[in-house]
Amino acid sequence: MQNYTKKRFKYYRISCEFQPQFFLTELCNSAPLQRQTQKCNKMADLKFRVNAHSENATKTVVKARGFEMIIDEPADLGGNNEGANPVEYVLAAYSGCINVMAHVVAKEMDFELRGMKIQVAGTLNPARLFGSSYEERAGYKSIELTLIPDCDADEATLAKWKEAVCDRCPVSDNLKNATPIEVKIK
Repeated sequence: MQNYTKKRFKYYRISCEFQPQFFLTELCNSAPLQRQTQKCNKMADLKFRVNAHSENATKTVVKARGFEMIIDEPADLGGNNEGANPVEYVLAAYSGCINVMAHVVAKEMDFELRGMKIQVAGTLNPARLFGSSYEERAGYKSIELTLIPDCDADEATLAKWKEAVCDRCPVSDNLKNATPIEVKIK
């Protein structure tokens, strides 16, 4: 275990952009990453499930494992403001996934990530949502992610860390790439 001297924390503001991300050669050649990659190559696919039911026109109750989430719209969008709305949950899921990956990758890169602030903002045009125009997409046009890590890593290390975190985050992958969706009616 390493001993760390007390000093002022350095905070680095790092933004992930939605562009194809690739591992840097030197990062891929690190022993911890190679071990993790070898483990993952042998893993079977995981299937995650949630079940939901509509309580009213804007409120949905979702169960995931033993947890319950309330999804609702704010009052100005016709809801009762009993929970975050669906697009806010997308941003929340992204921040949660980024947090996990940030700590995993920091450990693999042998630096201590003591904590991190995560800011996520998305821009969408509600015209399609409300059926008033079909010129723009219904979802986010852009998402901005800002990471403020509490660590002693230098800027070059943090740049490699950011690339790996953004590349390996499953929610980031789902936001950047089309995922086939099959909708059934029973």
